[in-house]
Amino acid sequence: MSVLRSAQHPGWPAKIGPVMVAAGEVRLRPVRLRDAAAWSRIRLRDRDHLEPWEPTGRGTWEARNHASNWPSLWSGLKAEARRGAMIPLAIEVDGDFAGQITVGNIVRGALRSAWIGYWVARDLSGKGVATAALALGLDHCFGPVGLHRVEATVRPENLASQAVLRHAGFREEGLLRRYLDVDGAWRDHLLVGITVEEVLGTVVDRIVREGRATPL
Repeated sequence: MSVLRSAQHPGWPAKIGPVMVAAGEVRLRPVRLRDAAAWSRIRLRDRDHLEPWEPTGRGTWEARNHASNWPSLWSGLKAEARRGAMIPLAIEVDGDFAGQITVGNIVRGALRSAWIGYWVARDLSGKGVATAALALGLDHCFGPVGLHRVEATVRPENLASQAVLRHAGFREEGLLRRYLDVDGAWRDHLLVGITVEEVLGTVVDRIVREGRATPL
């Protein structure tokens, strides 16, 4: 059974990293049921930091991000991962839960494509965590997962996230008008992409060469 699952869903589950940045040692690993308390604590505390960039949801921020909601969310993410459509990962810094990175809408066949998205706790912003997590995630996509292309979308106002994407080697492909309902309104998003041919060595190699991380 394990061999069959590996053939159908390469790259899941997996523990990825580490890479050292200013904030500490960054690793990726599958989300866990016991992440509930840390997930909720960070998201409730950092509402002002996260809500402006995330899709509009039903109910209040407090209700959606209460720890009691994590088990059903985790179960859905795990089910999508098991069928090969998604790779939901926790970002850890020095062993502590610090955010999430998700590879979604994984398509095989001739396309071999997916999107990637991430969020990181406010107190770790600007310390290289998002860049390291994205680099690790992309190397996993282009390595064990076997993808050819990964894309992401970002609001034009989100300069910090745009910088993270550039550091990882993404290039801008266009503007998606009124693409997604975010923070209560339909927002324009920039579409960025990267293919495996554009990566010299690994993405982690790239951020190391630029002095943004140190390999371990």
